[in-house]
Amino acid sequence: MANLYSDKRFFFILAANILSSIGSGITMIAIPWLLVSEVDGGKIFGYITIAMTAVNFVLTPMIGHIVDRYSRKNILLVGESLGFILITIFSIYGLMGFEYQIWHYLILFGTGSFYYNLFYPAIFAFNQEIFDKSVYRSLNGAMEIQGQLSSVLAGALAAVLLTKVGLEWLLLIDALTYLAAFLFFKAIPYVQKPLSNQGEAFLMKLTEGYRFMKVRPALFFFLLASFMPFIGVMVTNYVFPVYLAEVLKAEAAVYGMQTTIYGVGAVIAGILIPVISLKWGNRYTILFTVFLYATAISTIVLTSSISVYFLLTVLLAFGNAGTRVARNAFMMDVIPNAIMGRVDSLFRVVGLGIRLLLLTIFTQLSSQDHISYSFYLLSAVLIAAFLTVLFSSRKFVETDTHTLLKTRTS
Repeated sequence: MANLYSDKRFFFILAANILSSIGSGITMIAIPWLLVSEVDGGKIFGYITIAMTAVNFVLTPMIGHIVDRYSRKNILLVGESLGFILITIFSIYGLMGFEYQIWHYLILFGTGSFYYNLFYPAIFAFNQEIFDKSVYRSLNGAMEIQGQLSSVLAGALAAVLLTKVGLEWLLLIDALTYLAAFLFFKAIPYVQKPLSNQGEAFLMKLTEGYRFMKVRPALFFFLLASFMPFIGVMVTNYVFPVYLAEVLKAEAAVYGMQTTIYGVGAVIAGILIPVISLKWGNRYTILFTVFLYATAISTIVLTSSISVYFLLTVLLAFGNAGTRVARNAFMMDVIPNAIMGRVDSLFRVVGLGIRLLLLTIFTQLSSQDHISYSFYLLSAVLIAAFLTVLFSSRKFVETDTHTLLKTRTS
């Protein structure tokens, strides 16, 4: 822990993440709300979410290969610079007095979705590469706290700014944070490690993550099932705005406050989970947090109270964020860094496929005014995920220092 907090690279990464998360977070809160506020906006939002999920499904294996093949620092710099250029163009368009149309919202949402799909695998592998294994738990806890504090601030700002200023000013803030993040990433000293397996065919390199997991089925199902709370969060990014607007009849400020409250629960997880996992181990910590998320998502449809809804949001946040912190530390321990991008992309591809299926179903339910049924389906998925984590985790053994796999090979 002390070594982590004395490392200037850690603070550069935190600063870059905080700034870009706040800027893009405000925009990605505003765009869905603006879309669902239009006529048939709920259906349009569902279709663009499905479309971007399909696009990311196709591109994710290639992104995993890119993350393992090229300088992770350069990947992050390219992402921030492209984000700055695109968002600046849209901001200037609005500042010149032109009205935004639905297709503008769709482009902004789509590119934001693609940015997330590139940024998070890159920063995950980058962190594993440059930091020592001894700080993985505290590193992932700190990254979760940083990310969620950024979400809290983004949600609070969105709740205020959505009804006070135009989208062009929100985009201007977003563009400036991309620029600042670029400068912080640029300042991080980094030398890319030598690449292995340079002579392998492209297809072999692309599928190495799959081949690594194929001989470790228990690990595959454990990691896939522990990915389900995150998938739940991703699909509820569509379900919650529609549910709040159409079922609970909430105002825009409630949606913004939900993001803030969610961030509070996730920050608590970021603080407590490294301590809990140090005592319990990553396996039991993941079991607990997946169970907590499954319980909360199964309960949320039973209430019409905004206060109870917010309380369950805290539990959802703790369950998802806690699972992510423990899961990330677990993966950094057992997955070689040279193939981390491709292994991570394997789970993202499978997760995107599940998200695509769920979003297709949820969009149809929304169009038939049955959005509440989405939570019953999510409940079944998360209960199944918990049982899978429970039974597959029995293949693992715990040591005093980190989690090892019985099937792991040298």
